[in-house]
Amino acid sequence: MKSGTAGRSEGVYRMTIRTLLILVFTARVVWAQNGDKAGESQSNTVPSALIPPAPVLTAEEQLKTFRLPAGFRAEIVAAEPLVTTPIAAQFDHQGRLWVVEMNGYMPTPDGLGESAPTGNIVILTDTDGDGRMDRRTVFLGGLVMPRSVMLLGDGALVVEPPRLWYARDKDGDGVCDSKELVADDYATQDDPKLGERANPEHASNSPVWALNNWIYSANHPMKFRWNGGTNWVRRATISRGQWGLSQDDFGRLYYNSNSDPLRGDFVSAEDLNRNPNLRQPFGADVQLEKDLRVYPIRVNPGVNRGYQKGQLRPDGRLATFTGACGPVVYRGDQFPDEYHGDAFFCEPTANLVRRERIVEHDGLITATNAIPEGEFLASTDERFRPVNLLNGPDGCLYVVDIARGLIQHRIYLTSYLRKQIESRQLQTPVNLGRIYRIVNTARPRPVVPPIAQPTEDDLLKWLSHPNGWWRDRAQQLLVERRNPALAGRLRDLAQAANNPSVPGRLHALWVLEGLGQIDLPTVDRALQDPSSRVRTAGLRLLGPLLTGPTHDEAALLLLRRAGFLPGAEQVQLFLTLGSLHTPAAETIMKVLVMNSSPSPLRYDAVVSGLGGHELEFLDGLVSDPLCGPDKGAHAALVRRLAECVGVEGKPDRVEHLLHLAGNRRAGDWQQLAMLDGLASIMPPKPKDRPAPTVRPFRFAAQPTGWAALKLAGLAEVERRVERLEPLVSWEGDGKAAPAPVPVASKLSPDEEASLARGRELYTVVCGACHQPHGNGQEGLAPPLRESEWAVGSEQRIVRIVLHGLRDAVTVKGRKWELNMPAFAEALDDQQIADAITYIRREWGHTANPVSAASVKVVRAANAKREDSWTEAELLRVP
Repeated sequence: MKSGTAGRSEGVYRMTIRTLLILVFTARVVWAQNGDKAGESQSNTVPSALIPPAPVLTAEEQLKTFRLPAGFRAEIVAAEPLVTTPIAAQFDHQGRLWVVEMNGYMPTPDGLGESAPTGNIVILTDTDGDGRMDRRTVFLGGLVMPRSVMLLGDGALVVEPPRLWYARDKDGDGVCDSKELVADDYATQDDPKLGERANPEHASNSPVWALNNWIYSANHPMKFRWNGGTNWVRRATISRGQWGLSQDDFGRLYYNSNSDPLRGDFVSAEDLNRNPNLRQPFGADVQLEKDLRVYPIRVNPGVNRGYQKGQLRPDGRLATFTGACGPVVYRGDQFPDEYHGDAFFCEPTANLVRRERIVEHDGLITATNAIPEGEFLASTDERFRPVNLLNGPDGCLYVVDIARGLIQHRIYLTSYLRKQIESRQLQTPVNLGRIYRIVNTARPRPVVPPIAQPTEDDLLKWLSHPNGWWRDRAQQLLVERRNPALAGRLRDLAQAANNPSVPGRLHALWVLEGLGQIDLPTVDRALQDPSSRVRTAGLRLLGPLLTGPTHDEAALLLLRRAGFLPGAEQVQLFLTLGSLHTPAAETIMKVLVMNSSPSPLRYDAVVSGLGGHELEFLDGLVSDPLCGPDKGAHAALVRRLAECVGVEGKPDRVEHLLHLAGNRRAGDWQQLAMLDGLASIMPPKPKDRPAPTVRPFRFAAQPTGWAALKLAGLAEVERRVERLEPLVSWEGDGKAAPAPVPVASKLSPDEEASLARGRELYTVVCGACHQPHGNGQEGLAPPLRESEWAVGSEQRIVRIVLHGLRDAVTVKGRKWELNMPAFAEALDDQQIADAITYIRREWGHTANPVSAASVKVVRAANAKREDSWTEAELLRVP
C-alpha cells in the first residue's frame, strides 16, 4: 500500500478502518475494570498508620530509595525540567535519546485537558560527555497524547492516535520538517474524537523494527514494512500485549499485559495461523511466566482494586501483578554474561522492575523470577513509576520513569483509588519525569562517541557487535540505504568461515533479505551452518523462495537438506515443509516428528501446513509402522489431526475417520486418540445449564467404523463412543431425526453486495481478534465459527454489536470472561448489517442476512442503553 498519497477510494477505505477499529482492542478489560462496580464495598484494607507520606522527591533523592542487586547502581540520565512525563525512548547512533512526552495524560483525576496538544517528541543530548543529558531539542511538538517513537530514515515513526506518522528531518537540524501519513487507523482506541471514551491504556504502541524487517507493534493487528519513500506494505498479524514490545537475538517477540507479565512468540504467528481447521495453535502468544506474585518493598494501598480480597497482602504490599508493562529483552554487553537474553519489565503500581530468567528447552521458552521472592529494582518512593525499559548503545539498561503519583486512567479509576490519591496529594505535580541508567559496577561503562553518518564499513562491522543494540541499528540502516552492491560482502559475513559471530551471521542474512538479495546458494550455505540458529533462519528464508520461478529448485534443496537437520531446527523445518503440500514433504514430516520427543509445538507446526489435508496425513500416519504401539507418547498429534477433521465438518471425511478408528485394535492408543480428537469439537457440558444442542454428522447409513467401535467391548472405548453419540446419525438409526440443515437462502443483489462489504470489514476489524478462520484467539476473543451467538437470533447479535457484551459468556459450551466493546457510535446501521451478514454466511453458515433496517429498529428500541449486554439479558431476547 502507498502511504499518504493514496487515491480517494483508498482514503475513504482508511477512514472507514480507522472509525471501525476505534474500540476493538479494549475488549480485554472494558467493563471488567471500568471504575466503580455496583454493589462493591470499597473499604480501606491498609491501616492509615502503615501508609507513609509520599513527598515529591528530586531525582537525586529518589535514587536513594532504590534497591538493586549487589554490583549494580542507578544513575540519572535526564530529569525535569529537561524532560517531562516521559513514556518511551530510543537511542540513535549519535548517542542522542529520543523521548516521547505524553504531557496531556491525566492532568487531573478527571482527565480534563487530555485533548490539548501538549505532547512532544524531544531529542536529548549529552554535550559534555558526563553521561547526563543537558540539551533538549523539540523534534516534533504540539501533539495530542503521543504514544511511541521509532527511528526511521531521516526521522522517526511517531504515534499520535489515531495516526502513525513518518516525521522527517530533511535538513538534519533535529527538528521535524514534514510529516507523511503511514496509517490513520493506528491506536484508534485513543482517538481524541472519542471524547471521554478515548482510552490510552489500551491503544496500539511501540513499533519495533524486527529481525525479519517487518515493523510490529504492541496491541495492534497489523505489521508494516517500509520499502522506501512512501511505499509501505501492511499485513495482518495477531494482536500482541498491551504496552511495550521487544525482541531477542533471534527475532522472537516478547510482550505483556497488566496482569499477565510476560508472553512471547516461539515462531511466526502468521505461519501457525494459516490452517483454518487448526484451533488455537500453540507457539505464539504463549504465557511464559505463570507465577503472578510480585514483591514490592513498600506498602501499596494506592492500587485501583486495593480493596478487593487478594489484591494486597496482609502487610499492605501488592500481591500480584496489576500494571506489568514495558518489557525488554536485555541484549547488551555491560551486565554480567548471565543476564544476556533475560527479560525485564516494569510494574509501576508496585514501584519496581522485574528481571525474568529466560530458559529455552526443545524450542519452548519459560520465564521465572531471577530473584526469588524479590525484584531486580524496587523503590520505597510511591511516585517512582517505571513504565518502559530500553537497551542502550553502551550496553546498559535504561528505565523510563513517568514520575507521578496518579497513573490510573480515569476510565478505570475507582472511588477507592481516588481517595488514596487525594489523601497523599499524589495527583500533583504532573510535569516531572526521569530516565535512569542501570550500570554493572564490575565493568566499565563504555563511552560511545557520537557518529553522525556511519559508513557502510561501520555498519557491516556493527552487524557482529556483542551488543544487540548496535546490530539492530546496523541492520536497519543497511536495509534503509538499499545498496545492492553490498550483497557480496554480506554473503561473506553470513558464513561461519568468515564470521565467528552467530548473531552477526543472522543479521547479515536478514540484511540480504531486506535488500531483496537472498538467493538459493546463500540459503544452502545457511542450512549447513554449524549454528542451529543460523540453520533455522535459513529455513525461514527459504520459504519465500518456494513460490515463483525458484520453486522447483528451492523445493529440491529443502527436501535434500531436511534429513540432515538436527532436532533443534525441526519446528521451523515443519513450518517450511508445510508450504510444499507434496507427498515427499509429508513423508519427511512423519518420519521426523514420530522420531522426536513429544512436543505440542512440533505437532502444531506440522498441522499448520496441512489445511484440508489432515485426514490424508492421519491415514498415512496410523497405517505406518512408525506409528506403532510404542509411540503412544505422540497421541496428542493424532488427536490434533482428528480434531481438524472434525472442525472441517465434512461428513464423508468424518466417516473415513471413524473407519480408521474402527479398524484399529480395540483400545490401542491410535484409536483412543482419534476418538478423543473428534470429541474435542463438541462443546463441554455446562454445569449451570442444559447441554448445548449439537448438530450431528448425518450419514446415509451407519458407518462401518462406528459399528465396529460400538462392538469394541472395552470400557475406555465405550466411554468415548457414548461421548460421540450426539455427533453420529444416519437414516434409520432410530433416533429422532435431527432438524434439517438450513439451506442458505439465495441472496438478492443488495445482500450479495452487503456480504462483500462485510467480508472486507471483517478482515480489518474483527479478524485480528476472532481470526480470519473464525476460531477466535486464546485469551482474547471467542470463536464465531458455528457459534450460537453468531448464527442464532438476529436480535441478539445485533444487540451485541451495537452495545457490546460483558461478564461471563458461554460460547459453544465454554465460558469466556472476556468482553466485547460497543460499536453503536463507531458503525452505522449498514456497516453493522454488512459485518453480521458476512459472519452469518461464512464458514458454511446458512443463517439469514441482516438488513440495515433491522439494525435501525434495534438501535432505536435501545437508544437510551449505555451498558453492555449480559448473557442473562440476551437469553431473554427471542
